[in-house]
Amino acid sequence: MHWDMEGVSGIFTREHVWYWEEGARKHIAEQGRQLLIDDINSAAAAALEAGVDELIVCDTHHGGGNIILDRMLSDPRITYLDKSRGYQNGKLRWMPGLDESADGFMLPGHHAKAGTQGAFLPHTWTLEWADFRINGQSVGEMGIEACFAGYWDIPVVMMQGDEAACAEAEAQFPGIVTAPVKRAKSHDLCAGPDAESARRLTAQKVAEAIEKLRAGLCTPYKPMLPMTVTIVMRSAEAAEAAAAKPQVQRIDEHTVQGRVEEQCDVVKWILGTGLA
Repeated sequence: MHWDMEGVSGIFTREHVWYWEEGARKHIAEQGRQLLIDDINSAAAAALEAGVDELIVCDTHHGGGNIILDRMLSDPRITYLDKSRGYQNGKLRWMPGLDESADGFMLPGHHAKAGTQGAFLPHTWTLEWADFRINGQSVGEMGIEACFAGYWDIPVVMMQGDEAACAEAEAQFPGIVTAPVKRAKSHDLCAGPDAESARRLTAQKVAEAIEKLRAGLCTPYKPMLPMTVTIVMRSAEAAEAAAAKPQVQRIDEHTVQGRVEEQCDVVKWILGTGLA
C-alpha cells in the first residue's frame, strides 16, 4: 500500500493536506494526519482479514513522515515505512520492499494528474510539472508508481481517491478496483460521505481487489522498452535547470526528455529516485 493523502477519507480542504503552505493551521494539519492514520488502519485491517500474509504500508505524501507509529495498527504481518525512500540491502532506494516478493500494489489516498478538470488538488509529483508522458501517454503519479512496480511484474490492483482520480485509474489500468470517496467542488475543496462510511467502502474495495488478484485478473503496467519519458515544465527556467542534468535532453522551451532502459528508472533520469 503506497499511500498519498489528497484522496484520503474525510479530507475535504487544501489546508488539511498541503499543511506546509503559509497560513496552514496546526490543528487542521493534525486533523488531516489523523484522518490518514485512521484510513491506513482501516484498509490494513481489511487486507489482513482478506488473507494477506504480509503487508507493506508506505507513507509517501510530501516524502512521508505523516504517520505516527504508536497510533498504527499493530500486527506482525505489517511493515510500516514512514518515508517514501529507505534502505534495502544496504542501499538507499525508492519504495523499499517493492520487489519480486510482492504480489500486488495498491494506491490509496491518491489524486488525479496535473491539469485534470473537476479534480481535488490535481498535480503530478511537483507543481512545476505540467505534464508527464511515458512513450507519449500522459500519466500522473499513479502511472509513474505503477510503472516502477511493473519492473517486477507487480500489478496495481486498487486505488482510492476522488471521482476524477478514480476515472483516471480506470482508464489507464483496466480491471483496477477503485474506491471513490469524494468529489471535487473546486480545485481546493471537495465533498463526500463521512469518513467512517468512506472507510467502509474502501475496506470493501481492498477485499475485492485481493480476490481479483488471487483469481489472476490483474496485469502489471509495463510500458514498452526503451521508454521515452517526457516532462512539460510550467516554466522555461525549470526546463533549463532540468536540461543541465546528464541524460536529459531539452526539446523546446518548456519540455525535457530522457530515454530509459528499465521501468524502474521512470524518474531516476530526472530525479535520481529509483533503485540504487
